[in-house]
Amino acid sequence: MKDLAKNKKALHDFSILETFEAGVVLKGSEVKALRAGRANLKDSFVRIIKGEIFLLNAHISHLDTTNSHFRPDERAPRKLLMHRKQIDKLFGSVTKDGLTMVALALYLNDKNIIKARVALAKGKNLHDKRETLKKREADMEARAAMKKFI
Repeated sequence: MKDLAKNKKALHDFSILETFEAGVVLKGSEVKALRAGRANLKDSFVRIIKGEIFLLNAHISHLDTTNSHFRPDERAPRKLLMHRKQIDKLFGSVTKDGLTMVALALYLNDKNIIKARVALAKGKNLHDKRETLKKREADMEARAAMKKFI
């Protein structure tokens, strides 16, 4: 699996409860742009609209080497493909528990098909974010001390 785009901000702002894999409906030029690494998931999110899942606010730039007459919208909503049972489970979690759906990454699977890693997440408070940063810094210091010791 090769990651084409990651949403690092989502890992900072949310605590991830469960992850899912979803197919993405794309145009040909968007696939080429993704393979060239021209995507940004920073402010993207996932919504259920009329029983279908959409990736919103994901930015896939236009590639200069593709057809200049056909330029798809860079921030267009992109449909995600999942099984009905998974969609119903996500819908129940979002409405009942007040959770959020976030796109974590776009990647190529083993068959070279572009997939999206979607997560069911809960928002972190400011003190939770600080606690995570402190824990990460402590781990880094411990690793550095172990390297010096060995």
